[in-house]
Amino acid sequence: MADRLLVFNARLLFRDQILPGYSLLCEDGIIREIAPDGKIQAGARRLDAGGRYLVPGYIDMHIHGFKGRLVDRGPADLEALCRELPARGVTAFLPTVTPQPDEYRLLSELASVRPRGARILGFFLEGHFLALTGAIRGLNRDYSAARAAGLREALGSTPAVFGISPEVPGICSLLPLMTEGGRPAFITHTGAGFEETGRAIDAGARHATHFYDVFPYPGEQEPGVRGCGAVEAILARPGVTVDFILDGEHVHPGAVRMALACKGPDAVCLVTDANINAGLPPGTYEGISGAGIVMKYPGGPARDRETGGLTGSGLTMDLAVKNAVKLLGLSLPRAVYLASANPAKVLGLENQTGKIETGLWADFLLLDEDLGVTECFIGGTQWISESA
Repeated sequence: MADRLLVFNARLLFRDQILPGYSLLCEDGIIREIAPDGKIQAGARRLDAGGRYLVPGYIDMHIHGFKGRLVDRGPADLEALCRELPARGVTAFLPTVTPQPDEYRLLSELASVRPRGARILGFFLEGHFLALTGAIRGLNRDYSAARAAGLREALGSTPAVFGISPEVPGICSLLPLMTEGGRPAFITHTGAGFEETGRAIDAGARHATHFYDVFPYPGEQEPGVRGCGAVEAILARPGVTVDFILDGEHVHPGAVRMALACKGPDAVCLVTDANINAGLPPGTYEGISGAGIVMKYPGGPARDRETGGLTGSGLTMDLAVKNAVKLLGLSLPRAVYLASANPAKVLGLENQTGKIETGLWADFLLLDEDLGVTECFIGGTQWISESA
């Protein structure tokens, strides 16, 4: 017998509208019908949304850790992230892995995880083909095709999303391998010039992650002549998407508004780049690459304990969406789509998830008046997080 759920009395986010008094019917994990209350006639379990917002689930394309867990530590920590992230509205994500001494074994073990909770859409490999380090220490400068192929093979059928710097030697010849099968490649940690960034874009790197962060400005070319580098190349090119850590410190809100003006509202996404401190109280922790980090307030950035430099975030996706409304002045539909429809499109999954539409996965949230996540559904199943 089909598993059916009817959610009614919701303020439903449908495209660019909020439709009050609407119902949604899920069957076997898929959204089957959307209509005003009382119009859907089907035998199903019923849930009264109580007038709460019904919005698509959030997709985090860049996250290292949450509530004391780090993906780099292995399957147990990854499984915990899958269980706990739905409490913050995440229904699917790209766990982020940094270079490790036994990286092929680690990736193989991570790919074997069968999650309960948030879906794993692939793995973001950050640090393996980068020129600048940032929070990632001890980069292995093996930029060979054999390494790229080995990383992909270790993940088996699970997609690998490579982070790349356009100035890495030979990267344009590697990008067709990295993006084979429609996988994206993310530009990041780069001091590349305008032209070499353009060549990487032409070769298949068409998304930039934690944009502006670790994208150093090349400086004036001569007095009064502004230099152009990776940032300008990305902003100028149609078809290239970007994402931001919108915690109020990683990026000035005005710079995010500039990207929205240049790229359009459908080409900008939110990510967390969350470190181990996300979801925890303010304090001192051991984060990515074993670095001591300090977080001064909930949702604030992780800062190196010794230098004070940014080293990941304490942001969560529910807070990122709230910040998009508060700091950018976006409507709720626009803010939510930065965390749902737009990431789905970047990953080539727009026909499967990211919106409240018939035929898509029944991954959705109920939000209260303050945009807090009160319920999370993954495949039409009401998820009660162990961390809630």
